[in-house]
Amino acid sequence: MKPAERTEQALREQLQGAGYLADEALATTLWLAGELQRPLLVEGDAGVGKTALATALATAQGRVLVRLQCHEGIDLSQAAYEWNYGRQLLAIRLHEGSGQTGREADLFSRDYLLERPLLQAISSPQPCVLLIDEIDRADEAFEAFLLEVLADYQITVPELGTLRARHVPQVVLTSNGTRELSDALRRRCLYHYLDYPSLAREVAIVRQTLPDAEAALVDQAVAFVQRLRADDLAKVPGVAETLDWVRALHRLKFRALPDDPIGLMATLGCLLKTREDRFQLGPERVRQLIEGRRSVGVAERVKPLASP
Repeated sequence: MKPAERTEQALREQLQGAGYLADEALATTLWLAGELQRPLLVEGDAGVGKTALATALATAQGRVLVRLQCHEGIDLSQAAYEWNYGRQLLAIRLHEGSGQTGREADLFSRDYLLERPLLQAISSPQPCVLLIDEIDRADEAFEAFLLEVLADYQITVPELGTLRARHVPQVVLTSNGTRELSDALRRRCLYHYLDYPSLAREVAIVRQTLPDAEAALVDQAVAFVQRLRADDLAKVPGVAETLDWVRALHRLKFRALPDDPIGLMATLGCLLKTREDRFQLGPERVRQLIEGRRSVGVAERVKPLASP
C-alpha cells in the first residue's frame, strides 16, 4: 500500500472515530485538500452530512471549528471584521477628558478590531477548520471577496494592511445548489458531491450513532426512509431526519416497525417538515412503505460494510 493510501485511510478512521462514516472518495479528497492547502467545496442536498463533515474533521484532528453561516446580504462586517466604534468613541472621550490628543493610528489598531469568522480563522494561533456553510446563499459580490481569502489565506484591512494566516486553516465550503457558484470560486477549490448514502451506509451510520437501538428497528426504519425519498416530496428527509426518527422510535420502545401504520403516523414529524408532505403521506402510503420491506428481505438488501 502506498503512503498516500495509508494517510487517507488514517483520516478515514479518524473521521469514523469522530462519528462520521466517509467513503474512500470523500476521505481521499478531504485528505488531498489538507495536503495541498486548498479549500474543499462539498455540494449536495440538505441533510446529507456536509456540515457534519467539517464538524467531524475538527473533532478528529483536535482543531477548533470556526463556522461562518452564509445568508442573503452577508457582508464584510459580518464575515471578516468590523471596527469597535463604541470603544473607539470611548477612547476619544477619555483622551479629551485628560487633555491629551489621541492619534488616529492608535484608534485603528488590532485592539479595536472585532474579529468575525474569516479573520478569526486567519488569526488563529493554532491550525483550525474553517467551515463556510451554505455559500450558495451569499451573493456573487461576497464570493469575490472570498477569493483573496481562499487563494492566499489573507485579508486586507485598509487601516492595518494585509493580515496573513499564522496557520493555514483547512477550509470546507458547503453548498445546497440553490444557485450556481462562480467559476473563479470553483477553480480555487477541490470538489466533492455528497449524495444521500446507500442503504448499507445509512444503516451503518445509524448503528454507530445510536448503538442502543434494536438492529431490526434500524434496518427497517432506514429501509422505510430510503423508499420515502423516492416519493415526490417538497423536502426530502436527510440523514439527520433518519437519526431523529430512529431515536424517537427507540424512545417510544419500538423494537421494529409495527404492522399497523397508525402507530407510526404520530412520529412522522421527525421525517416530514412541510404541511404538503405531511398530508401526502397518509396511512395507506405508510402501510405500503412498511410492507415494502417484506417484499424484499432486509437481509438481502443490507450488506455489511467491509470497511466503513
